[in-house]
Amino acid sequence: MAQFDAAYCFGDYDGALRELIHLFKYGGVQTLAGPLSQLLLQVLPLEERFDMVMAMPMHWRKRWLRGFNQAELLAKPVARRIGVPLCQNLRRKRYTRAQASLSETQRRQNPVNTFAVCKPEQIRGKRVLLIDDVFTTGATLRAAAGALKEAGAGHVSVLTLARVDRREAVAELPLSREVTPKAAGVLS
Repeated sequence: MAQFDAAYCFGDYDGALRELIHLFKYGGVQTLAGPLSQLLLQVLPLEERFDMVMAMPMHWRKRWLRGFNQAELLAKPVARRIGVPLCQNLRRKRYTRAQASLSETQRRQNPVNTFAVCKPEQIRGKRVLLIDDVFTTGATLRAAAGALKEAGAGHVSVLTLARVDRREAVAELPLSREVTPKAAGVLS
């Protein structure tokens, strides 16, 4: 079963963008959520329409340790701006190790069978925009999107701030569209 239908990303996970994401995610500078969400909106195609926005869920234990879900803080202003609800119907059903600490092979296996949709009737046939901070191998995003599709979502697009390992990730997405700032005309 196909996972996500389209992938949009603001930029590469390096330089200033990487530093901002680290300040936001690990440094706890939650006030960066607004400006970072504006970057997400810059690459979201104007012609795309969604019925709801979802943030990549965190396991309750990770959320408790960090104190917030960075994807949720990014998703709230996006949902508000495009005029759709922020739905919290996607859940992590098991604890997984942090992707950043794993090898590439482990990253692909780690999120398998991790996500569940609590109320499938709310997403059946809907167009969902799934938001996360970083697209690394895409394994977590594919697993989450797969759970949404299995629950009946009609279309799932993913939107992230940054992307790592671009050449390999693009090669694995033959049915996906990718929009980056350069392709979208956001940056020169």
